[in-house]
Amino acid sequence: MRRELVEQLVCPVTRDPLTLEITREDENGDVIEGALVSERINFRYPIEDGIPNLLPPDMQRRADGPV
Repeated sequence: MRRELVEQLVCPVTRDPLTLEITREDENGDVIEGALVSERINFRYPIEDGIPNLLPPDMQRRADGPV
């Protein structure tokens, strides 16, 4: 995920801006692993393999559960 994209993203629940936390980036500075943080609801939207998962918190829990 490109860092510049963060400026265009908002929390899908609150519509507040998100804060970027980087765990791993590539040689070009693109984010590979990390999270987008919504401070108001204290929730971290994961970034895995460069793809942010912006599903609301209740939908992420269901997606992680049994199929």
